Formats: sequence, C-alpha cells, structure tokens
Amino acid sequence: MSKLILIDDEAIFHKIVQMTLKHSELSNKATYSMDGEAVLDYLEEKSSETTSLPDYIFIDLYMPRFSGWDFLNRFQKIYQNLKKNVNIYIVSSSIDPRDIDRSKTYPFATTFISKPVMKDVFDGISMA
Repeated sequence: MSKLILIDDEAIFHKIVQMTLKHSELSNKATYSMDGEAVLDYLEEKSSETTSLPDYIFIDLYMPRFSGWDFLNRFQKIYQNLKKNVNIYIVSSSIDPRDIDRSKTYPFATTFISKPVMKDVFDGISMA
C-alpha cells in the first residue's frame, strides 16, 4: 500500500476522502492536513528518507493563508532534491480553464482532478 497526504482546508472533504479510501486499493496510510506549509517543511526535513516520504499528495488550490498555488511554487524548488518520486494531484472545485492550464505548467503535477473525488479516481490511480 501507498502513503498519501491530503491537503485541504475543508474538514468535510477530509472525511469524504477517508470514507472513500476505505473502499479503495490506493492507500491505507493517509495523512490529512489543512496546512500545506507544514507538509512542505516535513518533506524538506525528510527529503532523503524514502520510507518517510509520501507516494501521493492531493492538494487543493484555493485555501486561506497558504494556497495550493503557494504549495506548488515552493514544491517546485524542492522536488528534485527528494529521494523519492512524489506524485502530486491537484484537486479543486474550480472549473476555470485557466486553473487547469496553469496546473499543467508544473512538471511534477500528475493531473488536475475536479471535486468531488470519487472512488473510481482513487482506483484509477492505484492501477497506474
């Protein structure tokens, strides 16, 4: 099983993902955070410890204080120093084509997923 981190400012979305992952093959080790900056600090601290690093990060774009865009911009500076490939999935309720296009400019971003995230999304990732 894989390690997953979900970064989103909505507690209800954390709960939805928790319930969905119970029925998915994707991950049995999920961490839920509302603070993308703290996750980045953790990644920098554990950058050479492959067993400590997640396999997947799901990040919401629009959060107060430290947005998903802030996360992606800072992750861009550190991802090449990580001793493990971390798959970044951008998850947003935004349907603005500019957000989707902008998300494609980050070479480490795997894909853009529209909320709500359903079980078939996680199953598709686990099969990849």
